[in-house]
Amino acid sequence: MYGVPIKLYNTLTRKLEPIQPFEPGIIRVYVCGPTVYDYNHIGHGRTYVIFDALKRFLSLVGYHVYHVMNITDIDDKIINRAREENRDWRDIVDEFTKDYFEVLEKLNVRVDLHPRVSEHIGEIIEFVQTLIDKGYAYVAPSGSVYFDVDKYPDYGVLSGRKDKQLWSQEQEFLSEKKNPYDFALWKAAKPGEPYWESPWGKGRPGWHIECSVMSSRYLGKQFDIHGGGTDLIFPHHENERAQSEAAFGLKPWVKYWIHVGMVTIRGDKMSKSLGNIIPLREAFKKWHPEAIRLWYLSLHYRKPQDFTDEAMNQMNRFYERLVATVNLLNKLIDEAESPHRLSDEDLGILGKLYSIRQGFLEALGDDFNTAKALAMVHELTSIVFKHIQYKPKYTLVVKAYQILREFNHVLGVLDKYFEKPSRELETLVDNLVEVIVKVRKELRQRREYSLADNIRSELEKLGIVLMDKGLETTWLIKK
Repeated sequence: MYGVPIKLYNTLTRKLEPIQPFEPGIIRVYVCGPTVYDYNHIGHGRTYVIFDALKRFLSLVGYHVYHVMNITDIDDKIINRAREENRDWRDIVDEFTKDYFEVLEKLNVRVDLHPRVSEHIGEIIEFVQTLIDKGYAYVAPSGSVYFDVDKYPDYGVLSGRKDKQLWSQEQEFLSEKKNPYDFALWKAAKPGEPYWESPWGKGRPGWHIECSVMSSRYLGKQFDIHGGGTDLIFPHHENERAQSEAAFGLKPWVKYWIHVGMVTIRGDKMSKSLGNIIPLREAFKKWHPEAIRLWYLSLHYRKPQDFTDEAMNQMNRFYERLVATVNLLNKLIDEAESPHRLSDEDLGILGKLYSIRQGFLEALGDDFNTAKALAMVHELTSIVFKHIQYKPKYTLVVKAYQILREFNHVLGVLDKYFEKPSRELETLVDNLVEVIVKVRKELRQRREYSLADNIRSELEKLGIVLMDKGLETTWLIKK
């Protein structure tokens, strides 16, 4: 552990709280993922990036983090789009799941597990039955199953909605619910809709039950962090918490509820009616994906974030400056003088580098303040360009490089400049060697052994060893 105290704002308690996971050294995180009925837009990406960066930070300071984000692949929105376009609902799911994974790849977001709702129907049915058996749920004449909110006394605590008049949901089912605020655990199938068999008849899961089931299956009956956008606090997360604590008889089901502010477009909420929804696949054509990732991190995660071209252009320039910084440091490492004594000025710069590093870590430990942390990154680049590049001392160059690499562990925008050669490059090398081996085989078939041996000798100088057996050749690269 780095010894940096970490506090996060808990929506449930409305307080900053120190991180104390259920199991020391391990933090389990569940984030509500996409309903795959449309292209991912600029608002979705913020949640993906914030929790990826938080996971990276927790990993940097020494925690093992297990990060699960679901894919909702059966839902009213999917069914409605399939009906509108006269397509199979599974085709809709496949199209937009592909878009989702492409977005994650572009934004350099890494998730440990992506459970899909349709693969967990059996567990969902068992969970619903548990709630019925414990008296927290009831079966309507239609075959739908509802959670009886009045049986759970803590309902409304997470969202702060204490007035029952504010709880009404799923208006279309009012006629068969005990109370207008009860919510569906299992929905009876309508004609033409996809369905699964259950003890209550043909149907499909309600929206909220799926996350309770999948998070608990992979993270346990109690886990550390549950996250998503602020729009999910009510009713989704309120309902998840109610049904999970009712089923397991444990409190708290989740220790820390973390919510990310919404993205607006020039002050307006994104909506189809305003025509201001920006698909990420289009944004990637205009700006570096890394710049978009930096933009998400440029404001405190709990604040609403307004998207403008000007802000994105600024982040584009910042990303390019970061690339220039790491390239310069790579160059200076080979050229810098290795002194046996540092001047007072050098010692001052070294002290400033340590101070910047500490400021970065402390900012992230204080409710994951990425905006303040990025200010430290700006300071580091300024020192590199204003001081280190003109009098490059090996000690200072290496320390700046190490700190920038550490910063990038969280930022995730310079990975290709710090990591080993990419798999694409390795594949290219493999293919080139195979071409050379084929050409050499033809030379040997023509009895041009001298030239074939020369190729073998030259490749061996490069660390590539050829092994002949008859006319066939295998090869390996010496480490």
